[in-house]
Amino acid sequence: MKTYLFLAAFLLSLIAVAQQATIQGVILDENNEPLTDINISVTGTTLGTISNDTGFYKLEIPASEPLTIVFTAIGLKNITIKNLVLEPQEVYELNPVMNTSIEQITTVVLNTTTRKDLEGITTISPTVIRKIPGAQPGVENLLKSLPGVSGSNELSTQYRARGGNFDENLVYINEIEVYRPFLIRSGQQEGLSFVNSDMVRSVEFSAGGFQSKYGDKLSSVLDIDYRRPTTFGAGIDASLLGVNAFVEGDAFAKAFTGILGVRYRDNSLFINSRETGAITVPRFFDAQTYLTYKVSPKFELGFLGNIAINSYEFEPRFRQTNFGTLQDPQAIVIRYQGREDDQYETYFGALKASYDVTEDLSLRFISSIYHTQEQEHYDILANYGLGRPNTDIGSGDLGTVDFTTAIGSELEHGRNDLDALIMTAEHRGTLEFPSDKKDDDRLDWGIKFSKEDIRDRVREYNVIDSAGFNIRPPFPDLANDQPYEPFTGPLVPFEATSADNDVQVTRYQVFGQYSSRGYIKDTEVFWNAGIRSHTWNVSGAGIQSTTQTVVSPRGQFAIKPAWSKTDMLFRVSGGLYYQPPFYRELRDQQGVVNPNVKAQKSIHAVVGNDWSFNWISSDGKKRPFKLTTEVYYKDLTDVNSYTLENVRIRYRANNDAVAYAYGVDMRINGEFVPGTESWFSLGYLKTEENLNDRGYIARPTDQRLKFGVLFQDYIPNMPHLKMYLNLVYNTGLPGGSPNYADPYDFQFRLQDYRRADLGINLVLKDDKKSSKLFSKFKEVTIGAEIYNIFDESNSITNIWVRDVSSQQQFAIPNELTPRVFNVRLVAKL
Repeated sequence: MKTYLFLAAFLLSLIAVAQQATIQGVILDENNEPLTDINISVTGTTLGTISNDTGFYKLEIPASEPLTIVFTAIGLKNITIKNLVLEPQEVYELNPVMNTSIEQITTVVLNTTTRKDLEGITTISPTVIRKIPGAQPGVENLLKSLPGVSGSNELSTQYRARGGNFDENLVYINEIEVYRPFLIRSGQQEGLSFVNSDMVRSVEFSAGGFQSKYGDKLSSVLDIDYRRPTTFGAGIDASLLGVNAFVEGDAFAKAFTGILGVRYRDNSLFINSRETGAITVPRFFDAQTYLTYKVSPKFELGFLGNIAINSYEFEPRFRQTNFGTLQDPQAIVIRYQGREDDQYETYFGALKASYDVTEDLSLRFISSIYHTQEQEHYDILANYGLGRPNTDIGSGDLGTVDFTTAIGSELEHGRNDLDALIMTAEHRGTLEFPSDKKDDDRLDWGIKFSKEDIRDRVREYNVIDSAGFNIRPPFPDLANDQPYEPFTGPLVPFEATSADNDVQVTRYQVFGQYSSRGYIKDTEVFWNAGIRSHTWNVSGAGIQSTTQTVVSPRGQFAIKPAWSKTDMLFRVSGGLYYQPPFYRELRDQQGVVNPNVKAQKSIHAVVGNDWSFNWISSDGKKRPFKLTTEVYYKDLTDVNSYTLENVRIRYRANNDAVAYAYGVDMRINGEFVPGTESWFSLGYLKTEENLNDRGYIARPTDQRLKFGVLFQDYIPNMPHLKMYLNLVYNTGLPGGSPNYADPYDFQFRLQDYRRADLGINLVLKDDKKSSKLFSKFKEVTIGAEIYNIFDESNSITNIWVRDVSSQQQFAIPNELTPRVFNVRLVAKL
């Protein structure tokens, strides 16, 4: 009898399931950005759901009967789908686009608490990213306006987070880790960022204290999702610096989606504005695509592909730099011979398979391959002399140098070639535990295998001649008292590196973490606890095989009290963070690979607070604001110390230091101007290291004070005329010291970095402004941009000139870009 009852119940459940249908999709705004916490309900029933933080929703509804589906949210026009009839077990995909209400200016919402707020994640609007001006526009340009994030070279997309260096940042696109070229020495060689802003759907960033599901780096994580288009679209962004274009669409009843972005950039406008006269051809190109295909309602395939070809040709001719004081003006005049030819080609492809076993269980399988071929070939001879510039204000040749004293020359030679292949295979899973008590528990896990095969040839030398006398390296066993005493030893370069490396690195990574979001009475509570393990083996030609393992526990806790008058959120996070060495960290300053380099270790603690409040403006309207404050501390051991020159990092590869970093970051963002989001950032940092127990000195990234502003505005009577300001101030970095200088004897700081970029856009057509001339376009914008509007003279390194006659060395700053003008046209279909 029990068997029959069981069979009957089973058959009834099958009939019930067969009579169900599913409606699902992604909810977007008019800018194709995902909308979170949108209410989806079925009229006349208790059925309903809300969209998640990626805009996705899924709702089971009765089949074979007409239903009315309603999408609602505050500040957005409701969408009603009437008489929707689905077949049993049919999965109907609906991707509604919700527009703003009648008001012309939208409302900025900051007082809702999302899961990302609880996790300490900063979210950035992709629309803002595409509009903010910068010498290297994009995600990284905007990150540098956040507290705790800094960069002192506008031509570079690389950034530092809370005392870390460029190699300590993780970057993911749709859960796929992406990589950067290895041999870049200066920002003007760098070219385009991997991230294509035209393809971005969401941007999330953490400057520290991130979860175990992210990889093993010491500083930050940038997590980006590319969008899945729901309709056909295309766009172009053209300026004097290059052209970006994209096309997107769907096919096969929306089962297939694709977006393709192509970018071409020529940095001649910036490089030719610098004080070194040169023939320069800096050309950078990349093509990127993201494709998805839904094989079934539960199974989806995705492909991310990128091809980047960057070419940099540089033939310097002449340079004059004035320095000194008003009482003792000096000038250096340099005449060059030779050229530099660099080529960087990278190819990246990743395949991702996603399978939703149930509504609560998701499995993903990811494989990727990254191949880079890089070459740096240069021979540049610089003959330099010192002189005095003309200081006669009434003279027609004010600032020119009539006579110079030849004091030396310098020859730089390089033949560097690198070929790297990185292959990965990974599985990630997520299991959610929904509950009627508003709890939101989730289990995440993953396992990853990667293989790195690197072939590297390094040939560099630097010969310095001062008034006919060869300058030798300042090693104790190479004492040189020229010209007073003759030296009979062999002639050697001042700097020389020669190495051939064939290295293979195999890695195994595993992580697991559990998250819970719920309530204790009316107080919201969130916690996360996780652990990850990383095992790696280094081997290769002439290298002893070495295997090491590290284990990294991490945790987060957040609480939001149910206070009636104050909206506060408190967070604490931290753990033990490791950074196993990548290839550059295995190679010392002589180019030799040390397989015994340990993982750098950091005990990291972050305490944060979000205060959301409304400010009542003069017109009586409430404007939302949020003040975010975080205090952090890092205790670092097994530190792989390094020197930093421009964007080139040269490691000592011997774990010879311990270090610490602490600071405080603050950011207030909100509606300073109605309908727009702007922010002001302030950060203080102190980081020092102790090399071989010699005492603590400033690390190369010890940039004490940072102030950033991102401001949007418009003319009230002409809201289609908009202004965007990106302003950054950083105190000077330690650096600029001569090569081979002992950092304990030479603590030198570069000058403060000050820069402001201004963009002014005139919207000719968008969803709020019609135009007969551009009726077929969704958006048409023309604009002008002024980079470095105050024409600040920022420097990134120093040239050290040695004068044998006076026994003096002069620090000549290598200045970055001056004020530059640009025009821009954006059009979208």
